[in-house]
Amino acid sequence: MKKFDTELFVGLFMIAGIICLGYLSVKIARSEILGTRGYEVYALFSNSGGLKNGSSVTIAGVQVGRIRSISLDDYQARIVMSLQEGVKIQEDAIAAVKTKGLIGEKFIEITPGASDKIIPPGGRIRETLPPVDIEQLISKYVFGKV
Repeated sequence: MKKFDTELFVGLFMIAGIICLGYLSVKIARSEILGTRGYEVYALFSNSGGLKNGSSVTIAGVQVGRIRSISLDDYQARIVMSLQEGVKIQEDAIAAVKTKGLIGEKFIEITPGASDKIIPPGGRIRETLPPVDIEQLISKYVFGKV
C-alpha cells in the first residue's frame, strides 16, 4: 500500500509539473492562438543591431507591441511592428533600437512626437536611430579617438 501511495504522489507531481510547464511556455511565448487586435507600422533602419522577431516595442518604458518581421529593403533593415489597438503614433515620432542593460535584450523604443497627424495602419515611422555599437566605442576609446 505504501508503494502505491508513493507512485500516486509521484504521478500527481509529474502531472502538475507538465501543466505548469505548458502554462509557462504559453505565457512566455505570448501565444497568439486567439489573434491580437491592433495594427502594423514599419520603419527602415541602417542597422537592425541584433533585433529579433517578437522583440518588444515600448513607449515610455511600457510595452505597446512586438516586432512582427525583419527583412532587407534596399540595403536597409525593414522592421514591421505590431502595435496595440489604442496606441497612436505621431508622424514625427522617433524609433530607436535600445538595449536592456549593458548586454541585454534588444528592443525598439518609440519617442512620441508633437505632430497632430497620426501614422495610419501600414504607415512608416520616418525618423529612426540605429543602435549604439559598443565595440566601436571601445575601439575608439582604446585608440584615443574619443
